[in-house]
Amino acid sequence: ESLLEGKSIPNNGAVACVLVLSVQGLYSPSDDVVDLSPSNFDREVMQSDSLWLVEFYAPWCGHCQRLVPDWKKAATALKGIVKVGAVDADQHKSLGGQYGVRGFPTIKIFGSNKNKPEDYQGGRSSQAIVDAAINALRSLVKDRMAGKSGGSDQSRQSGSGGGASKKDVVELTDDNFDQTVLNSDDVWMVEFFAPWCGHCKNLEPEWAAAATELKEQTKGKVRLGAVDATVHQVLASRYGIRGFPTIKVFRKGEDPEDYEGGRSRSDIVARALDLFSENAPPPELLEMLNEDVLKKTCEDHQLCIIAVLPHILDTGILPPLAQELQLMAFPLADCSPLPSWLWTEAGAQMELETSLGIGGFGYPAMAAINARKMKFALLKGSFSETGIHEFLRDLSVGRGSTAPVGGGALPKINAVEPWDGKDGELPVEDDIDLSDVELDDLGKDEL
Repeated sequence: ESLLEGKSIPNNGAVACVLVLSVQGLYSPSDDVVDLSPSNFDREVMQSDSLWLVEFYAPWCGHCQRLVPDWKKAATALKGIVKVGAVDADQHKSLGGQYGVRGFPTIKIFGSNKNKPEDYQGGRSSQAIVDAAINALRSLVKDRMAGKSGGSDQSRQSGSGGGASKKDVVELTDDNFDQTVLNSDDVWMVEFFAPWCGHCKNLEPEWAAAATELKEQTKGKVRLGAVDATVHQVLASRYGIRGFPTIKVFRKGEDPEDYEGGRSRSDIVARALDLFSENAPPPELLEMLNEDVLKKTCEDHQLCIIAVLPHILDTGILPPLAQELQLMAFPLADCSPLPSWLWTEAGAQMELETSLGIGGFGYPAMAAINARKMKFALLKGSFSETGIHEFLRDLSVGRGSTAPVGGGALPKINAVEPWDGKDGELPVEDDIDLSDVELDDLGKDEL
């Protein structure tokens, strides 16, 4: 079972990763369940004339896992009649949040008014799901017979459908450009467009979907904007805009650069993640001082990476190792969601080492933990930048082997004094003066 799923591997070799139950999640392309995300939700659901049943789930949720066979069976039975989809709301939190998802699984029925889906309150057997779908379909037909308007046309006009929202694309003007973009510490990708331009119209939904996805993945550190170059001609002239659409990348203190990549959501997101990686600050590397540090760090993040470094008196090199570890982690700062990084000294947390099976490989050692699933994987290659990157990359594509955490829970952590930042020194022993000892006085039987 994989700890990680690779979302993309940027050109600089950094790994972007997301924790899910398995490489394919709960549903595969061969199922009749449609995989929904911010990039396709508006097109598939909101702009569709079909009735949709949509499950919002989390891969680690036991109830969601038990629902899978019945959800698949219902989807097959309703094929061609009612659309059945699923959203990984643990990965696409913005989409779940938009529909008030607070627990898993949550099932919603998108019927005659797509902008106001109904909560499904029925049983979780395939028969109960199919019955509810047929009843909702009857209601939809009655509404149409009565001349009630559906919600899809409104969604097309407003562009405010599921997930891929235009509001995540910032409208830039001659008046706000300098303050919003040039004075920002964030990275900006800016589209210069003309309303009459066909290519610009084709780009619009992809640009909006990418903006929504990047808002979640980069925590707002890479932002997308748009300038109507026919209205804000001073701005367009400043940057030499000659055709539409033109996309430029702005980083604080640097000259803008042209974006030469593809115009699909995935192309835009991939380039943005590269930019995020290049501009992300080094991750915080925390010393495991007590149980609260471990719990907060690992439970607040889906991926927790723990390094066990040699005892400072064994090598005298703890300071450079700790600093080097932070440099190793730096290129991995674009993991989404961001992993947490902890270190401890060998022998300081023996229960933890035992639960992770670390001792047998020597020091330094490293483990990646999924605290939700209580599974871990060990670094068995070299403790180096290359070795660590290969370790996480293998996990991201499902090649790494995992095992359950010993005892099924995070072990008790001893409270320790923080490292003072200094090299280790052996304790000073008092010299023993043997000048007054007469060796001839020792009896032979004492030798």
